Formats: sequence, structure tokens, C-alpha cells
Amino acid sequence: MVEHLGDLSKEVKKKNAHLGIAVDPDVDRLAFVCEDGEMFGEEYTLVAVADYILKTKKGNTVSNMSSTRALRDVTEKAGGKYFASAVGEVNVVEAMKANHAVIGGEGNGGIIYPELHYGRDALVGIALFLTHLAKYGKSVSMLRATYPNYFISKNKIELTPEIDVDHILDEIKNKYKKQPVNTVDGVKIEFDNEWVHLRKSNTEPIIRIYAESRSQTTAENLAEKIIFDIKDMISAIAK
Repeated sequence: MVEHLGDLSKEVKKKNAHLGIAVDPDVDRLAFVCEDGEMFGEEYTLVAVADYILKTKKGNTVSNMSSTRALRDVTEKAGGKYFASAVGEVNVVEAMKANHAVIGGEGNGGIIYPELHYGRDALVGIALFLTHLAKYGKSVSMLRATYPNYFISKNKIELTPEIDVDHILDEIKNKYKKQPVNTVDGVKIEFDNEWVHLRKSNTEPIIRIYAESRSQTTAENLAEKIIFDIKDMISAIAK
């Protein structure tokens, strides 16, 4: 998202604006730019909106398994429970209904506010965020600083067609069975405040690997470690 918001960032600084707002063509994803031109972070759109909702109503939240842990932190701090769904809007909605979530969405900037309707809606997100900001009474960058910092590294490994991707995912799951593992959507492994999520493509022999940590370098190293494990397993199969 950062590479696509350069012009907006420059315009925010040029006009001394308090905030920059970006939505996608069908207005179901939302991202903000701080008054200093820095990215608020599309992963943090849902975090900020959820923070506001949870200040006015105690309840649970849902995001997909590839979204930032910051939502879980904010939810638990407010006394609610966080639930992770499989990737995809319909899966998030199903989990929200099952767990009576008061707010949910996806880390791509998708906000789902059930009090209005069960669908990603950037305009609803804008209204909630602006209300939150007005009540907070300080700058956008100062609001962003109130949330825990996490960094996500997004990677993929391309495999040859003859490789059994499901077998590789099973091997990864077994290798890290001493860690908390979720297999609702691929394999997600948690390491304290870090996680790595592996999902196979339905159309080509690719495993997508998302990793999150408190630093970008650590997130990238975690992803590289899993990629190394996969390559090692493939080599063992080939022998």
C-alpha cells in the first residue's frame, strides 16, 4: 500500500492537512496517511476503529489469520475476546456471527461493522475513524503511536507441480507441533508475540508465507526460516 500512496502523502504535507484518506475502487478497503505524510498502516485501520468501538461497547472482535496481532492486543486490553478466521470476507463474517463480534474485518483495510451491515465498508470505517480521532483530540500520528507496533513480511515460495503441497504443510505442522498451531486455513504457527502463516494457492503450486513480529527484520528472518525448512523438506523428498 505504501508504494501506491506516495502522491497522497505529498499532498497531505503540501496542504498541511490533518489527514489523508484512501479507498479502493469499490470502496471496501480503507487506508490513512498521517499529518506528517507517514502511513498510518492499512493493517491498523481496523485496529483503530476497533479501539473506538470497544471503548463504547464491550465485545469480541474477528479478523483473518493473516492480519496483525495488534487487534488481539487491543481487544484483550478492552476485556473482549479475539477470534481468527480463514482468509476471505465471507469467512470473517461467519466467525463474527458465531462469536457475536461487535467489530471485525481484514488487515487489508476492510471494516465490517455489524450494527449497520455485514460487509466491508470504507465509508463506515471513515465515519468511525473520524469520530475516534475527534474524541481523541490529538494528531493522527499521535493516535497511531498508542498502538503496539508490529511488522508483517509477505513472501511466497514457488514449487514444481509434482510436489504435494499438502504434504509439505503437514510436515511443517509436525515440525512445530510444540507451538500453538491453527490449521483452519493452511498452517499458522504462533511464537509468543510472533506468528507465521502458510497458505497454499488453489490455482498454482505456490505457498504464501506471511510472518509478523515486533521488527521488520525479525519478521523477515522468521519467514526465511520457514522457507528454508520447506526447501529442506523438498530436498529430503527428492533423495
